[in-house]
Amino acid sequence: MRYLLLLLVFATGRSFAQDTAQYVIRDRTNSPAQEKKPYVILISADGFRYDLADKYQAPNLLRLREQGVQAAYMQPSFPSLTFPNHYTLVTGLYPAHHGLVDNRFYDPAKDAWYAIRDTHAVQDSSWYGGTPLWVLAEQEHMLSASYFWVASEAAIQGVRPTYYYHFHDVIPIDQRVQAVRDWLQQSPETRPHFITFYFSEVDHAEHRYGPDSWQTKAAVMQVDASVGKLVSAVSDLGLDINFIFLADHGMTTVDTLHPMSVPAVVDTNKFTVAVEGTMVHLYAHSSADIKPTFKALKALNAKEYNVYLATDVPDHLHYSKRDDRFGRIGDILLIPTAPHVFAQPGHAPYGEHGFDPLMPDMRATFYAWGPAFKPHTKIAGFENVDVYPLVAKILGLDIVDKIDGKLGSLGEILR
Repeated sequence: MRYLLLLLVFATGRSFAQDTAQYVIRDRTNSPAQEKKPYVILISADGFRYDLADKYQAPNLLRLREQGVQAAYMQPSFPSLTFPNHYTLVTGLYPAHHGLVDNRFYDPAKDAWYAIRDTHAVQDSSWYGGTPLWVLAEQEHMLSASYFWVASEAAIQGVRPTYYYHFHDVIPIDQRVQAVRDWLQQSPETRPHFITFYFSEVDHAEHRYGPDSWQTKAAVMQVDASVGKLVSAVSDLGLDINFIFLADHGMTTVDTLHPMSVPAVVDTNKFTVAVEGTMVHLYAHSSADIKPTFKALKALNAKEYNVYLATDVPDHLHYSKRDDRFGRIGDILLIPTAPHVFAQPGHAPYGEHGFDPLMPDMRATFYAWGPAFKPHTKIAGFENVDVYPLVAKILGLDIVDKIDGKLGSLGEILR
């Protein structure tokens, strides 16, 4: 059973319905063994580059990371985009292995498109591989909750978090924080032990104004204040609550004056074309057209982007045809080098991500604090696939799937 409350939001003289409901899967409880486990609140601040807390002197984050663990950076997976990396964080799989290969892509076998703003696709579990942390927890009779996270609205393996929301940006932060406190004030039988929490503000500001703008600084401070509120709101509950604050990717300033178009040598009668700012997928209708088009693209000798056959993508990206478990990567890929992007004239963002994860500006933040973590600890950078086994270790969950992440050196940050 679920309950639903619709809030009418009025804007620009028109009214429209926003689904602000909390959805609750009834008749679930923690097993007695899981009631004794600690708690993890996984916080993502979209686009929070590894250096932003220091760059803008975010007081709460600087203080909280000192109490626990600070990584030099966390390296995203390729492509360094929002949906692929949020899902990587909760599955421990590279995007080509879990199926979300881009923010927008085509699946030839399904003859269907996935796009981050397509509600039907976002809520369709057939797009998602792997076992997200909330599914793993629920399968082992530990309750979970999600105040937004990629894929949390879909019944993956038939399972959603016990408590979840459909994504939007209309609920005030104080209301979101109160919901987390309310979850953790429930009885041990119905209290979630794994909670996800998401902020979009920094990413939005960076895209619109660039990562060096005063608007981005204001967004960083807003997220910092909200994290402070969240920590304060649950500090008196007497629970072993562990916080992980991270991001999906970084951000860099792009060339807005010279956006690129898909080259004219690409015959759209022969290819289905998926265009994102930092990736173009060309899906051939006939395999006979792949090599001639590839040769024509290479002959252009473009300096602003690289052209790859899907069989020859560099190994460190984990994005070649042999990695493509769901057949969703284009037969030919055009991958820009920063600061260049594919965009319509006049529509290039001031900030962008999606580039090679080895690029320093693509690096994400990772801080962690709470009773599970050693205090005053600094560690080197690591790949984001390793977050999954770290959270599973803290919660005492048994990983059943083969994943790309390894606990490795992250095990050393635990008490």
